[in-house]
Amino acid sequence: MATMPLTLSLSSTLSPPITASSVNLLSGRRSSGKLPHYTGLKLRPAAASRFSGSRIAPRSARVVCEAQDTAVEVAGITDANWQSLVLESETPVLVEFWAPWCGPCRMIHPIIDELAKDYAGKLKFYKVNTDESPSTATRYGIRSIPTVIIFKNGEKKDAVIGAVPKTTLTTSIEKFL
Repeated sequence: MATMPLTLSLSSTLSPPITASSVNLLSGRRSSGKLPHYTGLKLRPAAASRFSGSRIAPRSARVVCEAQDTAVEVAGITDANWQSLVLESETPVLVEFWAPWCGPCRMIHPIIDELAKDYAGKLKFYKVNTDESPSTATRYGIRSIPTVIIFKNGEKKDAVIGAVPKTTLTTSIEKFL
C-alpha cells in the first residue's frame, strides 16, 4: 500500500515529529522499519506492450466497429407516428420499450438488432423511448423496462418483460409469423 510521508506534530517539546515511516497507522505503535518507497505506475509505450500483436487499437487511435456495415439500425418511434407504423402495419411488428438510463435495456439492444437482421422482411422492429413517449407506454401498461411487445394486425399478441436471452424472443416471434 502506498503512503505519503505524513508529519504529525503533537508538541515539539514532548516528542520528536512522528512520520508515516515510523508509525504503524493501524496499531498506533512506533516501528523502526522503513516503509517501501512507492514509485507509481510504470507506463509502457503501446509498441512495447504485450498486446502489440492483437487487434486492440493504440490509445490515440479511433476505435471503429468492424461490424457496422452488417448492423441493422432499429428505428425509434414516438407517440406521433405510433398509429401509422405499428397499429396500421401489414406485417407483424416487434416493439421494444426502453429508456437510456436502463442497464438491462442496453443489454438487450444488441439482441434486438440481431433479430432485426435475422427477420428482415418478415417482421418490423421499432424502439420506443418511454421517457420521450410516456402516453404510448402508459396505454400498454408498461411498468417495467425493457418490455418487448409483438403486434399483429394492430393488436398486442405477446409481451416479454426483462432482459431475456435471444432464444426466448425467437420463440415468441415464431408463434406469430
